Amino acid sequence: MQISRVGGSVRHFSSVRPLFAQNLTEKIVQKYAVGLADGKEVHSGDYVSIRPSHCMSHDNSWPVALKFKGLGAAKVADNRQVVMTLDHDVQNKSEKNLEKYRNIENFAKEQGTDFYPAGRGIGHQIMVEEGYAFPYNLTVASDSHSNTYGGVGCLGTPVVRTDAASIWATGKTWWQIPPVAKVELRGELPAGVTGKDVIVALCGVFNNDEVLNHAIEFVGDGAKHLSVDERLTIANMTTEWGALTGLFPVDDVLVKWYEERLTRLPQPHPRVNRETVDSLKTPLSADGDAYYAKELVLDLSTLSPCVSGPNSVKVSKPLSVLAEQDIKVNKAYLVSCTNSRLSDIEAAANVVKGKKIADGVEFYVAAASSEVQKDAEAAGYWQDIINAGAKPLPAGCGPCIGLGTGLLEAGEVGISATNRNFKGRMGSRDALAYLASPEVVAASAILGRIGFPEEVEGKAVPKTQDLVKNIKANPKPTGASATEAAVSVLPGFPESIEGELVLCDADNINTDAIYPGKYTYQDDVPKEKMAEVCMENYDPEFGKKTKAGDIIVSGFNFGTGSSREQAATCILARGIQLVIAGSFGNIFSRNSINNALLTLEIPALIELLRSQYTSGEPTIRTGLFARWDVKSATVTVRDNNGQEILKEKVGELGESMQEIIVEGGLEKWVSNQLKK
Repeated sequence: MQISRVGGSVRHFSSVRPLFAQNLTEKIVQKYAVGLADGKEVHSGDYVSIRPSHCMSHDNSWPVALKFKGLGAAKVADNRQVVMTLDHDVQNKSEKNLEKYRNIENFAKEQGTDFYPAGRGIGHQIMVEEGYAFPYNLTVASDSHSNTYGGVGCLGTPVVRTDAASIWATGKTWWQIPPVAKVELRGELPAGVTGKDVIVALCGVFNNDEVLNHAIEFVGDGAKHLSVDERLTIANMTTEWGALTGLFPVDDVLVKWYEERLTRLPQPHPRVNRETVDSLKTPLSADGDAYYAKELVLDLSTLSPCVSGPNSVKVSKPLSVLAEQDIKVNKAYLVSCTNSRLSDIEAAANVVKGKKIADGVEFYVAAASSEVQKDAEAAGYWQDIINAGAKPLPAGCGPCIGLGTGLLEAGEVGISATNRNFKGRMGSRDALAYLASPEVVAASAILGRIGFPEEVEGKAVPKTQDLVKNIKANPKPTGASATEAAVSVLPGFPESIEGELVLCDADNINTDAIYPGKYTYQDDVPKEKMAEVCMENYDPEFGKKTKAGDIIVSGFNFGTGSSREQAATCILARGIQLVIAGSFGNIFSRNSINNALLTLEIPALIELLRSQYTSGEPTIRTGLFARWDVKSATVTVRDNNGQEILKEKVGELGESMQEIIVEGGLEKWVSNQLKK
């Protein structure tokens, strides 16, 4: 495989971008930005108010509704903007869960919003099938895999529950336009290589935050060789790559796909109709001199089947390497919003048809939607998979989010066509989880070990070299320097914050590690319990080693993963006043602001602590103390003798952000604004 990167580090936005030139991301945001001064063009780095085309929520719709009501709002500002789907915990038939589902459905009826019941499908798939996510739209969802919409040329990005409630109440939310990375795809995938292999490879080889918190635009002649299903898979997992969006071009392949959709959807359709499809023939594209913070190039023709893991999306290896290791599997999964569309089910069916699942292996299959399952049944693919011994599940998230039947037990190995294999996400934290394409998952279920589809037929398998040998890496990007001006501190906001540093020495600590998924959809977890389980999937000893008033220091991309706001609120429940990291996942940062948890990015501090503390323990009390002087925007670190060992300039916390923190978070701030 040959991958290279063109261009250097992130630069100061205002000093490098050509005036009046916009990339495609900026042009779409321009369409949906509100309250701009006449003639104002938006660019990366700008904070803007946006009125998204649509806002989707799923099982978290009821918590969003409670927030909405807590704001003092009674009526959704635009009921055509809001979409509610039930997809995460659809196997749960307990009265408590069914009551929540009834509450959501009744609320949707009261507000006149579009609603899709449990069993209809995964929300992201519905958003695409029903045209809510449509080319050149800006559509958001209170779920981290909203990036999926980029597969159909829609700028999709996640928001958190508080943002969703704000959109319901006002039709608007805030967004900082991220730096934009251009990923050029060249050539064509070899036979047996899929869109899943593309994104698994990208996550594995560019695994040092190269696109963290970037918007991605996929360009190049290679894109035209990717099906829409493959584009949706790649866009979906740009989330795992660390990006905020993953936008594919609107080209002849996509227009043809929508032409076919016209024949399947009842007409006239409010979103996918002759007029909207014809409008795609007048393309919107980036200006020729548009600025991109990064440029990467991937030659599709050099790829081979790849597998990520175990227990990390950031580690990928050629399938040929793992196939030689005789890694036995206990469970295989063809589920989720990533790879459960019709082409994925067809690919798996072609592997298992006429075969039987290996003894000791359980193979679970769930379609992305009821429409997909209906099509798969009509084509015979579904029955081929069931005949091989697979266990069907209802259309929904299920084991991908660690809910329902078939979760991994301690000591087991699973291989999945889902998007995440975080430790503990799909079951026991003492299990091993790998990610692969539907073909490889199906083959592994038949073989009883990780292997090639060719092996199922007794054919020879290709040999490939390790991906790492073909990478050209540039230095880690650096941010803009902080200003020297004094910061005004609002009444009620502390002028300084001080505490002992507790080192959590790992990169990519995800939201499942911070707040276990099994509690995510329990809406009545008391604060004391949230404090108790805080970080338990990262380190079961965390609770014994920390106390109120501590400052957590961690590595890069802290808070990556799902959109659960409890990842921030459980830290607050623990009494932690400040989290410092090399960098943060954007969704976690957004949740932190919205819930009044303070965060700072100080890469130099984590590097310093890593050089001094090498015990290998996941949680270490350092005996060092940090003081953040808000007015001077500096952080000083001293040892227990008062000796200064580090002094760093940090970003300024402006009055608008201080106001949100003083109010106790965005929810209370919006409520007060509505009263005014």
